[in-house]
Amino acid sequence: MNDIKERIARELIAVRDRSLAYTDADDDLLVNQHSPLMSPLVWDLAHVGNYEELWVLRAAAGITPLRPEIDDIYDAFKTPRKDRPSLPFLRPAEARGYIEGVRGRVLDVLDEVDLEGPSPLHRDGFVFGLVIQHEHQHDETMLATLQLSGQPGLVRDGELPPGGAGGPEEVHVPAGPFLMGTDTLPWAYDNERPATWVDLPGYWIDRLPVGNRAYLAFMEDGGYDDPRWWTPEGWQWRQRRGITAPLFWTSDGGTWHRTRFGRVEPVPMDEPVQHVSWYEADAYARWAGKRLPTEAEWEKACGWDPEARRSRRYPWGEADPGPSLANLGHRASHPAPLGAYPAGASAYGAEQMVGDVWEWTSSWFHGYPGFRSFPYKEYSEVFFGEEYRVLRGGSWAADPAAVRTTFRNWDYPIRRQIFTGFRCARSELV
Repeated sequence: MNDIKERIARELIAVRDRSLAYTDADDDLLVNQHSPLMSPLVWDLAHVGNYEELWVLRAAAGITPLRPEIDDIYDAFKTPRKDRPSLPFLRPAEARGYIEGVRGRVLDVLDEVDLEGPSPLHRDGFVFGLVIQHEHQHDETMLATLQLSGQPGLVRDGELPPGGAGGPEEVHVPAGPFLMGTDTLPWAYDNERPATWVDLPGYWIDRLPVGNRAYLAFMEDGGYDDPRWWTPEGWQWRQRRGITAPLFWTSDGGTWHRTRFGRVEPVPMDEPVQHVSWYEADAYARWAGKRLPTEAEWEKACGWDPEARRSRRYPWGEADPGPSLANLGHRASHPAPLGAYPAGASAYGAEQMVGDVWEWTSSWFHGYPGFRSFPYKEYSEVFFGEEYRVLRGGSWAADPAAVRTTFRNWDYPIRRQIFTGFRCARSELV
């Protein structure tokens, strides 16, 4: 049990170091809103502390609230992002002091709590995993905000493996049942549960995410100007917004460039395409004579081991993600070249399914059969329906603590500021 507590303590320290690094900036950068899609950075910073207080100190430990007067300010459901600049949120120095005070008490609770007790919040450190993953998710949101701000300074050029030597364009996933979701991973969210047997027909799925070179071919073939490839809603969105390329791409007439945390550079043709909406991904797939995979198809290709008849925690197995297996944890501020992680392939041979870019699927976000909200409805259940498309896999900005083959993300089909890409699939007989 001490090993689990030591791991939790390390994760708490690591995620807080990350949050503070992303907010180590002038107050003006932190308090201003850089897009109506995003909160001021300092709101995110204090929000993760308030969430930690609510769940670890109050719900799990029964400690008297430290700052109950700020709860409404940091309730994500009370005030939309576009309106948060008008809130009386904590200024940067006060926000840092608040989250530091919360964290000190959280570490005290960790020392004393029984992780084998009857409480489902305590068991296996679930409540600590909840706040660790929540903070990492907000850190990724902070990175998206910083990218939108155009401010330089967060470009990381960490060393990534070179691209692969080539391989098949697609891998085949035979027909048959697989176990989708999980009943066993201790920090899995409610929307990943319960595990459910799903029987799928055979299909093909791209070995790699769609790359910039392939996406540029779609653009040069008039893909943005041909309504045949777009859903009616997607075509209306493209026309209304005047969309002609992925977000942050510009052309000088001969060369495409991208802006990455304030740095303008040529678009690297050997990387997965990034910052595309579901509508754009779907249009590309239609143009290519394919489709987006369903969420179930994506998860089976990523995590199912047909020989062992069980799900893997990661595509390659149970080993923690390392630098030779996946591009996670903001080692570099961009996706790795295509084919960079053959050792991270799934049992079916699909590569780069974890890390690099979140991947759009064709599925709407719904609960699995037998779904039960835990620990609160607002994490998953209120988003179920046909407004949000499911994304899978995690991006270069996602931390390994918040990534696994069963992890589910979701967003509106118009979203492009997040670190999103996709891969295609096709049915066996097509």
